[in-house]
Amino acid sequence: MPVITLYWDELERLVGADRETILKKLPMIGCDIERVEEDHIDVEFFPNRPDLYSVEGVARALRGFLGIEKGLKEYKTYKADWKIYVDKSVLSVRPRIAGCVVKGLEMSDEVIRSLMEVQEDLHWTIGRNRRRMAIGVHDLSKVYFPLRYTAVDSSFTFVPLDFDKPMSVKEILKDHPKGKEYGFILAGKDRFPMIIDAKNEAISFPPIINAEKTRVTERTTDLFIDVTGFDEYVDKAMNILATMLADRGGRIELVEVIYPEKTEITPKLDVRTMDVKKEEIFSLLGFKLSDEEIKDALEKMRFGCEVFNDFIRVYIPPYRADIMHEWDVIEDIAIGYGYDRISPEYPQTNTIGDEHPWNRIRDIVREIMIGLGFLEVITFTLTNEKVMFEFMRRKGEPWRDYVPLMHPLTTEHTIVRTDLLPKLLELLSYNKHYEMPQKVFEVGDVVVNCMNRLRVAGCVTHSRANFAEIRSYVQALMRELNLSWEARPSTDEAFIDGRRADIVIDGKKVGVFGEIHPEVLERFDINTPVAAFEIDLTLIFSCGELL
Repeated sequence: MPVITLYWDELERLVGADRETILKKLPMIGCDIERVEEDHIDVEFFPNRPDLYSVEGVARALRGFLGIEKGLKEYKTYKADWKIYVDKSVLSVRPRIAGCVVKGLEMSDEVIRSLMEVQEDLHWTIGRNRRRMAIGVHDLSKVYFPLRYTAVDSSFTFVPLDFDKPMSVKEILKDHPKGKEYGFILAGKDRFPMIIDAKNEAISFPPIINAEKTRVTERTTDLFIDVTGFDEYVDKAMNILATMLADRGGRIELVEVIYPEKTEITPKLDVRTMDVKKEEIFSLLGFKLSDEEIKDALEKMRFGCEVFNDFIRVYIPPYRADIMHEWDVIEDIAIGYGYDRISPEYPQTNTIGDEHPWNRIRDIVREIMIGLGFLEVITFTLTNEKVMFEFMRRKGEPWRDYVPLMHPLTTEHTIVRTDLLPKLLELLSYNKHYEMPQKVFEVGDVVVNCMNRLRVAGCVTHSRANFAEIRSYVQALMRELNLSWEARPSTDEAFIDGRRADIVIDGKKVGVFGEIHPEVLERFDINTPVAAFEIDLTLIFSCGELL
């Protein structure tokens, strides 16, 4: 989830409230406060609210939640003669484009910073690391309309951002930092998307890099924004950016996008409507609210509404990309009403609970590992194929070896983890600047072949970490669990050949240990040797089913 840095002087000014009030109310709109510093606050927002990835969006939401400025905020757009012609050649490469012109902005450092940060956060979340959607921001005074959105071959040249000489598309993908980072999106293509202006000069090579000629500076007052991609998230990202800049005083002018067979006007800042039944509201919340309480809650969440006998007509602002179902609106009613005002009640049925065997075994293993001097960590359950398999020199097939997510929010979280060890290595890569030695472990769930498994994994890293050391820890763990075991030669490619072994109990492989292979360490960007183990506890103990 993205962590947004909000500077106090800017946030207090835009909200119209002091920091004590903001600190008290901010978590109630759906976020976690990571840290509070003298000049700023770091806040982690949930992926379903991309409109809160900027200080402008947070201020807008807080002004409503605090009752300073309630209700629907409408955004005015102006017609103009800005046109983008979409060539048929690009439709098979990256078919969607939206444009927006924003005039009259005062491009202070804080506005530029906010714009760049929200751009990258949108790329990472709803943009799926630029695969689904990518944003370009340009100085309008250097863009000559009408524009052409077309496809070019790899020999096409222009001066990319942060460079001072022309480069071909092929050279950009090979040598430019952004080309190296995002070139995988266009892998296998022989034609590449390009936005070209009326002077026949490129202004953007989406989703890789803009042209240097349209760089935004503190002297910029008018912007042209392009968003390219594949689906409705192009419009959702554009609406978030347009409304954010309108809140900064920008004048939003429409752009005509002319496809071979249709014409669209962007940005689409129309207000949507949704009818929500009162009966559904009361059923989901578990208690009744008066019409006035529902209306007040919705207006605090910056919706408009009309109250009828059996339903509420809700007017949804264009930046709320997350509102897709009645339940999304009902959740906001609960937030606007205030979770702190909802009285807890005891359930109507009496039951007697008992500790699940899964948790009993987890606690025993945890206590042993802590006694051996390891530090317990808890890593994310969601991960991706690259970390689980490619980095580990292992192979996996969907559904047989791992469970893919149907609608992943980010490219980092596309599957449910199948092993704990890759997540521990990922953690070590983040913490390599801390002093050595480091000894970490995790006892947790993985999913293999659509079945939950309980695993324990441990890692030791320092300049002399080796096979003998990790074997001694495995032996100590087995002794404390009163288990007889043996080590047999292993073929696990994640470990060094000759310095790896399978853990075998009663003739059945239950785990593996050894020294991590140098290629694995290199892929995780770890500079010191790592010795590690992982054991499947569900193959040893009767853990019961985890439902």
